[in-house]
Amino acid sequence: MSRPLKKVIIVLSLVVIAYVTTGYVRARSNDEKAYQALTVYSEVLQRVQTDYVDDPNIGQVTSGALHGLLDSLDSQSAYLSPLEYKDFKEKSGVKSTGETGLLLIRRGYIGVLGSLPDSPAAKAGLRIGDIIETISGFTTGQMAIDQANVLLRGEPGTVVKLSVIRRGKTEPQDMDLTLAKLSAPKLVEDKVQGDIAYLRVPELDAAMVKQLREKLVQLDHQGVKKLILDLRDCAAGDDSDGITAAQLFLPSGTIATLKGQTVTPVVYSADASKVVWNNPVSVLIGIGTAGPAEILASAIADNKRGDTVGDRTYGSASMQKLIEMDDGAALILTVANYYTPGNKEIPANGVAATAEVRPTLDDALAAATGDHDQPVPSAQPVSQDDPVIKKAIDILQNAGAARKAA
Repeated sequence: MSRPLKKVIIVLSLVVIAYVTTGYVRARSNDEKAYQALTVYSEVLQRVQTDYVDDPNIGQVTSGALHGLLDSLDSQSAYLSPLEYKDFKEKSGVKSTGETGLLLIRRGYIGVLGSLPDSPAAKAGLRIGDIIETISGFTTGQMAIDQANVLLRGEPGTVVKLSVIRRGKTEPQDMDLTLAKLSAPKLVEDKVQGDIAYLRVPELDAAMVKQLREKLVQLDHQGVKKLILDLRDCAAGDDSDGITAAQLFLPSGTIATLKGQTVTPVVYSADASKVVWNNPVSVLIGIGTAGPAEILASAIADNKRGDTVGDRTYGSASMQKLIEMDDGAALILTVANYYTPGNKEIPANGVAATAEVRPTLDDALAAATGDHDQPVPSAQPVSQDDPVIKKAIDILQNAGAARKAA
């Protein structure tokens, strides 16, 4: 066995052992399974070196194997090679205010989960389901979401080149996005019928939660009796702000639980002193609902505080940890996931609608074949023809009728 191969096997041994300690291999057979996994790695590497058509670059083979190892865990976990991590740290350390407004996911390649209102991404028509094949010439295959976000930031006016496969298409399209300093998104308010108010939440960060609280207090003082809270396409923000937002609605009960095999479980509970909305509420959700919005939606539904209306959410409320390796590489590792009050793991299951309304075939065809070059509207008019809104209105009206009858 050559010295380079021996070195690779030693490195992989350390990785496998670390991997085992994170919980991938459990129960009493931990040591045996770890040994078996290491044996397979060693045999594969040796076969690659001895039988491959050309003399392989073992460094590249190892890097690819380690990327694949972390990719197999979940969409948030990732391996950064020493060179990738060095570049990531350098670019992360540069303070910049220019952004694209893209909200990203990863399924092999980097994909689009949504875009913030009035952002360069929204103006370019980038929508959920689009796949970003390259960013500034770099392939996004095996790229971490954090790496992609770094490449999509810079000074306002900077042009970032993308290669995008639009939803429903097969060929990539070249696209230039000009970075811009984004304005803070605002709540979209409307009245849909009678005493039913409508609020669309574009993101859930601390500033938005403050806006939401102030608006709920105002609506209550105005005598509004029912609320539709639209969390569709709400995927940005910090998970902790989803907990804070839930406390505006829940007088009692559990909001969420954060759990991981090396993380002491943390139970987040309601606080009656923080409640500002006691009236009925229906929450609109869909595939574009993620992170803190999922925590808010599941807290309201599981505590029987209101219905969730629409379709199952994306599933992404979790906590990551950056772990530096001795060789200069790094791991971005998911160490804990949020669970609903009903003890369902949000990243694995998403949040199901208590009143399901799925897109019609015509809607699905329109989404797949429509003109994706058109900008995403910043404030779409609220329509009672929207089947999800219509269902929410029916639920709230029936709840009001039931209260009067009681």
